[in-house]
Amino acid sequence: MSVPFIAIEGPIGVGKTSLSKAVADKQQFYQLKEIVDENPFLNKFYDNIEEWSFQTEMFFLCNRYKQLSDIKPGIVVEQKPVVADYHIFKNLIFAKRTLRPDEYVKYEEIYKILTKDMPVPNIIVYLHASLDTLMKRIAQRGRDFEKNMDPAYLQQLTEDYKTFITFFESAHPEIPVLRFNGDDLDFVNNEKDLQFILDTVDSSIRKGVKLNELT
Repeated sequence: MSVPFIAIEGPIGVGKTSLSKAVADKQQFYQLKEIVDENPFLNKFYDNIEEWSFQTEMFFLCNRYKQLSDIKPGIVVEQKPVVADYHIFKNLIFAKRTLRPDEYVKYEEIYKILTKDMPVPNIIVYLHASLDTLMKRIAQRGRDFEKNMDPAYLQQLTEDYKTFITFFESAHPEIPVLRFNGDDLDFVNNEKDLQFILDTVDSSIRKGVKLNELT
């Protein structure tokens, strides 16, 4: 079995960063956290998605590319386990929802160039939840730039994730996808729920299934 590289994914507010920290703490993995608060376009994006989507998505793409590039020599080459609170494929999910068709074509070309030799996770943890649960968790964490988020946008994004994850499983059968329902499992406030998820992730790591080597 290759060295674990776990990516935790799901829509906004589902608890990706909280779970990635818990996995990192238990497994003693290197934690890779995406840059969110530093994006200077987010406030403008949620006020006017059509106007600011390209700038917002390009910022995220470039920063995620830089993060993955930075871990490649120091972490991947030395074969240290990694858990990330995102998979870079999320860029396509968000961009396809918000960009104009002509913008998306250009964006996808840049994405393919930047990601062709990036490290590839060999386990995906997919968190999903209802719109009510997501909106409650977003309100609880109190980020200013998320206060104007349109619930319809979040609902569409949730559906986009469901579609993409199903496609991903079909296209990459060699990469296990572990699904957890955030409506049933409150792993932030319930230790038993958290332990269930951690045990499931640990079991997947220990199974010794054939996983992709980090590249």
